[in-house]
Amino acid sequence: MQITYYGHSCVEVKTGGKKLLFDPFITQNPLAKSVDVSSLNPDFILLSHGHGDHVQDAIQIGQSSGASFISCFEMVSWVEGKGLKGHPMNIGGKWNFDFGTVKLVQAVHSSKLPDGQYGGPEAGFVIWNEEDCFYFAGDTALTMDMQLIPMICPPLQVALLPVGDNFTMGYEDAVVAADFIQCDTVVGIHYDTFGYIKIDKEAARQAFESVGKELILLEIGQTITI
Repeated sequence: MQITYYGHSCVEVKTGGKKLLFDPFITQNPLAKSVDVSSLNPDFILLSHGHGDHVQDAIQIGQSSGASFISCFEMVSWVEGKGLKGHPMNIGGKWNFDFGTVKLVQAVHSSKLPDGQYGGPEAGFVIWNEEDCFYFAGDTALTMDMQLIPMICPPLQVALLPVGDNFTMGYEDAVVAADFIQCDTVVGIHYDTFGYIKIDKEAARQAFESVGKELILLEIGQTITI
């Protein structure tokens, strides 16, 4: 799989012959000025919850790309109300798409759309096919439910975990999360965008190294292959 980081929690994952874009927040992110939103052409847009720093560019990209949305029922109802298409899900459910299986897993956070509507439950995504398996945690605290993931899903190659603290778990808790989900390779998300979530990157990397795991902190626009 190929993972491209567009800042904050926005990543594109190429897997199963499709491009999956997660939590698009680009145009209002001062750190992501180099990203040309009009050039993004995902096949699917996956939304973990309704906060503006995760859905800011979702409608615009959905309209320009024709992408289908995958999220909880309330979020998909919101995008469908704007004339876009989507597949509604909820926590604990899974569905087989043409690129692979998507399972919505528990996250601990809050969710309110920019227009004030309730955004439904916060969710994480575990996605797998014949070649790849990864976990996009979205915004979440450390939770014991993460221990269920290796029990009910294939082994993870990589996990995208928030590490910025304050609004989500910090990198110290993310180390524990990586142990819970039995994953040795973590890509950090939800950090450095604004003052509340700035981190010491070297300390974060060393925290993972100390337990034999790797934390990858990508530059905006950088692509890696797992």
